[in-house]
Amino acid sequence: MKPQPLLVVPQAYARALNVLGEKITVLADHAATQGYEVFLQRGPEGSGPPPHSHDWDESFFVIDGSVEFVYGGTMSVATAGSFVHIPAGTVHSFRCGPGGVEMLSITSHTSQASNLFAAIDREVTAMPPDVSKLVDIGTRYGARLDA
Repeated sequence: MKPQPLLVVPQAYARALNVLGEKITVLADHAATQGYEVFLQRGPEGSGPPPHSHDWDESFFVIDGSVEFVYGGTMSVATAGSFVHIPAGTVHSFRCGPGGVEMLSITSHTSQASNLFAAIDREVTAMPPDVSKLVDIGTRYGARLDA
């Protein structure tokens, strides 16, 4: 199928998925773009995924707040206006800073992130999460917990 132009206005946003305490709105999935995926992520202070890696590149643009990223043995704090790129296969994690964060994330063409996020939203209902369930979900969608 040939990709079509896409306009997503706030009134038409899909329901935000609950992914380990973050609210993730799928703005464009692989089916819509025939390539990359785009997400609006809103996380309260302290939220974020454990160390993990996946088969796709992932980039983040911080809109508001701050977020601590850990990758390749390095810890960096990204504030509003910052851009972070994580290549496929890189073990990384992040924690939302004081007051929470709002950021865009964009994945590469091999991404299964929208399917991964939807499965976590559906299947992980308690915090702290059941790690074995997260491992199982990740395996289905090309992601690995590296905690």
